[in-house]
Amino acid sequence: MVFPERPFHNVPMNENNIRRTLYPEIETNHTGFLDVGSGHQLYYEESGNPRGKPVVFLHGGPGGGVSAAMRRFFNPDIYRIVLFDQRGSGKSTPHACLENNTTWDLVRDIEILREALQIRRWQVFGGSWGSTLALAYAQTHPDRVTELVLRGIFTVQQKEIDWLYRKGTSEIFPEAWASFLAPIPRSERGDLLAAYHARLHSEDAEVQLEAARAWSIYEGSVSQLVPTAELAEEFGADHMAVALAQIEVHYFVNRCFLEEGQLLRDIDKIRHIPGVIVHGRYDALCPASSAFELAAVWPEADLQITPDAGHSAFEAGNIHGLVTATDHFAKR
Repeated sequence: MVFPERPFHNVPMNENNIRRTLYPEIETNHTGFLDVGSGHQLYYEESGNPRGKPVVFLHGGPGGGVSAAMRRFFNPDIYRIVLFDQRGSGKSTPHACLENNTTWDLVRDIEILREALQIRRWQVFGGSWGSTLALAYAQTHPDRVTELVLRGIFTVQQKEIDWLYRKGTSEIFPEAWASFLAPIPRSERGDLLAAYHARLHSEDAEVQLEAARAWSIYEGSVSQLVPTAELAEEFGADHMAVALAQIEVHYFVNRCFLEEGQLLRDIDKIRHIPGVIVHGRYDALCPASSAFELAAVWPEADLQITPDAGHSAFEAGNIHGLVTATDHFAKR
């Protein structure tokens, strides 16, 4: 494993040693649906300054969807904030649809949205799966990206998938792992992706829903340094659970339609783009080693390790690092 020779730093405080918090809640300026072809309609929204610095928020999952809280990482007086639900996610339709739903379809969708909104270039902000998609988009369209703000790095290497669904997260959250295993007979636990894929495509709606909820609750239960029942319940809600489970399993059994190590291999395409990487030290979903490996091949990026956070963007230390980054880039 190769790590950056330069030292990383913990997420810095401001001059008064006080952490940044989210910006106040704001309403949207505009919402709509965009036809991107193949039967897919994407929900999108704009908020903040209509004439401001454009930024697009790429949510996690894949299949997670956006929420109003995600607008709050950006100064609304400066940024023109664009959020959208990826294919099959959130309010986009058809719900949980897997047809014509690949990484490269999503990369194309981002470009269609940019052009529809008449934006020449924009900042790209993505966490977890959103960091994967942000890297894939930036490497495909580097001339359209002003900056990258990434959190909870996931580069779709086999070892990262094994960490999640073989051995890794299971060692840190054994009780969540036990619940994740519960719907799967012992004889099928050697390949959990295949076992869940079979159940999520079952003709029995109850079997589908049980598998979707178990899959999604597992993810919600291990996303924070200090887990909360509220997040697990949010992930377990039927609408979100079905989309998250169906789409994630679809992507993961197909290795997210990427070659092994592709995003690291092609990093030279984006090394000129200013970037910040924020990663929780105790991220149980996407281990910090992934952020170190990305920084090793992208030494120009600012790698920040949050010393007291897990995976969630909404933990105090990660909020501070992300808002500090968007504030810094707001001056460019």
